[in-house]
Amino acid sequence: MSATAQRYRIAVIAPVNTAQFNDLLLKAVQPVLPPDVDVEVRNIAQGHDCIESRTDWLHNGYPVVELARALQQEGFDGIWLSDFDMCGVEAARECIDIPIIGGFPTSAFTALGLSQRFGILTILPSTLAMQQGHVLTYGLQDNFAGIAPIDCPVDQLSNVDVVVAKSFPVALKLIREQGAQSILLGCTGFVGVAEKLSVLLSEALQGHVPVVDPNQAGFGYLVSLVRMGLRPSRLCYSAYDER
Repeated sequence: MSATAQRYRIAVIAPVNTAQFNDLLLKAVQPVLPPDVDVEVRNIAQGHDCIESRTDWLHNGYPVVELARALQQEGFDGIWLSDFDMCGVEAARECIDIPIIGGFPTSAFTALGLSQRFGILTILPSTLAMQQGHVLTYGLQDNFAGIAPIDCPVDQLSNVDVVVAKSFPVALKLIREQGAQSILLGCTGFVGVAEKLSVLLSEALQGHVPVVDPNQAGFGYLVSLVRMGLRPSRLCYSAYDER
């Protein structure tokens, strides 16, 4: 009798105090969800209902850490934190022994596997400086073409056609005027946008333009870490001593 095939449990955290995005985030990762992975979406019970500033990010960070601890205790093998700005990810790595991944680095390094210069489409001017900071943190200044907002708050991202229409001219400008060769969607609420935007850009420029969906890039990478049995380095993330 053959051994039972191993199954993996991965949690998706929506780092906002609302369940309204949970079904959408589950839909977002379906294209990269392997048959041997069970996934559940959870949201924090405290904090703000969206992340559109550093203050929102800070306020929602510790509830993410607490939820990550609970998910490890429940037996999950890894956590995809559905936020381009990685709300609570670094702190959570000090408190859990399973991998937790956020949006920016996986999106950026996916783009750099396909091009040499990337641009970021973000939602609002209030997120510009915060996301430029990620580029500096990961030392990607030489590969960074620029960042621009589409002026669309999180609660309006569900209308995909409107988001694509707003994103296209902004992305085209990043490519033509700032030299971007691929585009990152700088919010995990951009669900269903990447493929449509890539088609429009590729047609306009007569050549394929990759558009990276952070949910799919991050979740897919997390699955590979779980399969390899890798987790955060304690030389970087010292175990938190709760006093």
